[in-house]
Amino acid sequence: MSSPQSDSFFAAFSLGGDDLSKSTVNTIRATLGIAGVVALIVGILITFWPKDAIIVMTWILGIYLIVAGIAYLGLGIFSRGISGGSRALDIIVGLLFLVAGFIVAFNATSSAVVIGIFLGVFIGIVWIVEGVVALVQSGDASSRGWAIFFGILSIVAGLIVLFSPLWGAVVLFWFAGISLIVLGIVQIVRAFTFGKGSRQGTPPTAATAA
Repeated sequence: MSSPQSDSFFAAFSLGGDDLSKSTVNTIRATLGIAGVVALIVGILITFWPKDAIIVMTWILGIYLIVAGIAYLGLGIFSRGISGGSRALDIIVGLLFLVAGFIVAFNATSSAVVIGIFLGVFIGIVWIVEGVVALVQSGDASSRGWAIFFGILSIVAGLIVLFSPLWGAVVLFWFAGISLIVLGIVQIVRAFTFGKGSRQGTPPTAATAA
């Protein structure tokens, strides 16, 4: 018999609608459908129009930074229950966020290139480090050949991305788009099939009531 903790852990995966009311099932179906459609649309945009999608996301990032900057400024100016030093730091952070937000939002194309290069360099370094670690630990691995193969492959991939960071970022972005398309389709299918064939809405029989 599984414990209550394991039951709650797997609840999100075993949810089928048998013990849910009709309104709850409809709410879950609508949520899955909306989330699936959004994921599908974003995935298509990222996959087939990656440059435009990157610019739009960069613009959204700029707006976020502006909003966060205004919030920090408001906290630093109007807060009365914190020390003067903390308020000054909030104001400084708010100004930095505002400046960064305006730069990113009104120079989205240039900012997208910089962000893409930074992401590519970061991913390249991570893969190189991961490959080195795999090679160092290959002596203790049960499958030494696979560990060495993975380490070499990771280092080579990291070097390629590191020396072509923007290309690497585009490939990762494209992979994310395909993943979102698949996720969106799965969620849409789940929205149409969730709760089908369940017993919700039927009166309990003598056997089930016992």
